[in-house]
Amino acid sequence: MTGSGPDGPPSEPGTEPYPAPNTEPNTEPYTEPGTAGPSAGRAQGEGVPAAGAAPSGRGWFRHPWRIAALVFVLLGLGVIVGGYLWVDSEANPSGPAGPQVIVTVRPGSGVNQLAGTLASKGVIGSSLAYRIWSQVHSIPGVQAGAYAFHKNTSFSSVDNVISAGPNVFPLAVPPGFTVAEVAQRVGQLPGHSAAAFSALATGGALHSPWQPAGSTNLDGLLGTGTYVIVPGESDTQLLTKMIDRFDAQAGALGLASGSAQLGLTPYQVVTVASIVEKEGVIAKNLGPVARVVLNRLQHDMPLQMDSTVLYSEGRDGGPVSAKDLQLVSPYNTYLNKGLTPTPICFPSRAALQAALNPPAGTWLYFVVVQSDGTEAFADTFAQQQSNEALAKQRGLA
Repeated sequence: MTGSGPDGPPSEPGTEPYPAPNTEPNTEPYTEPGTAGPSAGRAQGEGVPAAGAAPSGRGWFRHPWRIAALVFVLLGLGVIVGGYLWVDSEANPSGPAGPQVIVTVRPGSGVNQLAGTLASKGVIGSSLAYRIWSQVHSIPGVQAGAYAFHKNTSFSSVDNVISAGPNVFPLAVPPGFTVAEVAQRVGQLPGHSAAAFSALATGGALHSPWQPAGSTNLDGLLGTGTYVIVPGESDTQLLTKMIDRFDAQAGALGLASGSAQLGLTPYQVVTVASIVEKEGVIAKNLGPVARVVLNRLQHDMPLQMDSTVLYSEGRDGGPVSAKDLQLVSPYNTYLNKGLTPTPICFPSRAALQAALNPPAGTWLYFVVVQSDGTEAFADTFAQQQSNEALAKQRGLA
């Protein structure tokens, strides 16, 4: 069958009529079959770069964990740099070193304990900074003892002092000592010599206000007790401190006025006190022994004190033989009346006090009668002989 379109010529059998031509321009881009168009691509995500193009930096920052990691790294670097600068500023403080202080390190103390002590004394500013610094630097083992440091000191200077060991030493000067015995102890200190100290103490360069004119003997005129010897301290400085200590003690006890009341010079009272120190030994004997010495002087009797003979022989204690009693020396109070030319030792405060304020009594003799050093006192020689027999019976003669 044949036919035709409504307005056109008839078509051939088996054919379809052609569509009318599209006169509008094609505004859609060409896409391959089976692919999405541009609008579909934008729906999935705009701004996707074409293949081979460099990725945009804005996409990296869209991951929160990456931002957190970067912040963490930057903060860590800031802490490290800031901590280093802080420790370095503490290790090398600005400004001059301060006054000297003494730090005592107890046995078993380590770096942590030392750091705390140094900070409390003002040697360093921060114990924490020192502990951190010590982890990087090789700190030697800390020896127990006393150390002299200056305040506001660098950590490296502290390290140098510790490495050298204790540099502060005590010097004990007990009552009953002489200049010669002190010199021997001074000679045991680093940087000091017994001979040099002895020469200084006997040469007259340093003088006690209680010393008679022309005398160069400082026995009896140096303060007893413990002295702290710091690095660089000279013999002159040390001896000056000893003279000053006795001077202060004598002034506090009223040596000048007290000796005048006894009818003696201050130097004579010191001499009496030195004999009392050696002969009395223990506290309860000192006052009565002082009274015996003063009573014998008033009776114009020789003192007959073994301690004075021992001093002339350069001995400290021990037996006195019959031969010793015949020694020709101004210090032999068996052969000479009156006091010795100089004190025979450094008296304690108690001995000096006893010499200035002796108890009332008429005693002229004494002897040790008990093992603890207690002495018995007598007015007559007969009483003395009885006390000596008791001492012999007790094995104390």
